[in-house]
Amino acid sequence: MLFPRKQPPVPPPRVVVTGAGIVTPLGVGWKANADGFRAGRVAIRPVTLFDVSRQRVKASGEVELPPALPDTHLPARQVRRLDRAAKLMLLAAHEAWQQSGWKPSTDLPLVLGTTSGGMSLGQDYYRQAIHTPDSHRRQPTRVLHYQAQRQAIDLSDALGFGGPIILIANACASGANAIGHAWELIRNGRAQRAMTGGYDALSQLVFAGFDSLQALSPTRCRPFDTRRDGLAIGEGAAVLTLETLEHSQRRGAIILGEIVGYGTATDAHHLTQPHPQGDAAFATMTAACQSAGVSPRQIGYLNAHGTGTPLNDSAEAAAINRWAGEHAAKIPVSSTKSGIGHLLGAAGAVEVVICLMALGEQWLPPTSTLETPDPLCAFPLVQKPAKAQLEYALTNSFGFGGANASLVLRRWE
Repeated sequence: MLFPRKQPPVPPPRVVVTGAGIVTPLGVGWKANADGFRAGRVAIRPVTLFDVSRQRVKASGEVELPPALPDTHLPARQVRRLDRAAKLMLLAAHEAWQQSGWKPSTDLPLVLGTTSGGMSLGQDYYRQAIHTPDSHRRQPTRVLHYQAQRQAIDLSDALGFGGPIILIANACASGANAIGHAWELIRNGRAQRAMTGGYDALSQLVFAGFDSLQALSPTRCRPFDTRRDGLAIGEGAAVLTLETLEHSQRRGAIILGEIVGYGTATDAHHLTQPHPQGDAAFATMTAACQSAGVSPRQIGYLNAHGTGTPLNDSAEAAAINRWAGEHAAKIPVSSTKSGIGHLLGAAGAVEVVICLMALGEQWLPPTSTLETPDPLCAFPLVQKPAKAQLEYALTNSFGFGGANASLVLRRWE
C-alpha cells in the first residue's frame, strides 16, 4: 500500500506551493521565464536537434540546455546516462527543491506527468535495431532508461529523497493531472507534502508523428485566431513542491501561491478530436471551481489550453462561453503556447507555474501571435502585455482521447 488509508481530515488542509522550477524554450528558471511570458516573447525557431529536411514543418520550441547540470547526489556515470527529458526535469526539480528549503526524506511522494518519457532513447534503440540488428551495444541501457519510472528514480536519487512514485501518462493533460493528483493526496490526508510536475523533451519520432498528422502549423501557431492552422511543438519541464499550509507555516517557508481547486473528466468523443461543444472541458472547469468554492466571476485570468488547431480552439471557446455565461466578457484569456509551443506532458505543469507568476506579480501573459480573434470567443483575448489585479486564476489542459483537467490557483498575499 503506497499511502496509509485513514479518514480524510475535515475540513481538508489547504495546499500551498513553496517551490516552483521551470524550464521552457524561453530559458531555464523562474526569472527568465517570467520575463519572457510577461513580455509575450516567441521562442519558436528552426529545429537543430535532428534532421527535419523531410518534414513539412521545420520549427519548434527548443530548450537551450546549460553546459552543466546542477550538483546533485548522482554519480558522474549516472549523470552521463541521463537523456534529454531527464535533464529538463532535473533542472526544474532542482530549482523547486532549492526554493522550498526541503530536506531529504524517505516518505516524500513524487507524482510526475509525461507523454513520451525517454523517447529519444527509444528511437535510438529502434534505429540500431533496424540498421545493425546483430549489435546489442548499449541496447539494454536504453531499454532500462527509456522507461519513465527510471527517470523518476534518477530524480529521487539526485535530490536524496525516497517515497512512492506515481507516473501519469494522460496525453497532454498529464502534467495538470499529476499536480491535481498530488493535491488530492495532501487534501485527503495521505501525505503532508509532495513533489509533482510534468516533463517532455523533443524527439524526432514525436515531431515526425505530429507532422504526419498535419497537426503542426506550417506558418505560425496562432491560438484562437480565425486563420489558425495548427500547433507548434516544444519541450520543457515544471516541478512544484506542495505541502499543507500548516506544515509550511510551521517551518517558516515562503509561499508562492495556493492550489484551491481541481477538476478532471473524459468525454470519450474521439481518439484525437475534442467534443465540438467541449463537454468534458466544461465539466472540468465547473468541477475545479466547485472544489475551490469560487464562481466564474471570481476568476481574474484563464490560461487556456489553446493549441492553435481549428478543432481544439473552437471546442474550448464553446466550453469557456458556456462555463462563464454572462461573465465571459470579463474574464481575460490567453494561450501561452503561442510563445513556447505545446510542451505535451509538461504543458499543464508549466502553465500552472505561469499562473503562479501572473498571480504573484499581477500581470497577464499575452497570446502574442494573435492577429484576428475568432468571433466564437465571447471572452477578451489578451494580445499585449498588461498589468492586472488578480486573486484567482484557472488553467486548462486537454489531451487526445478526451482527457481534460483544470486547476484553480489563488494568489498568496
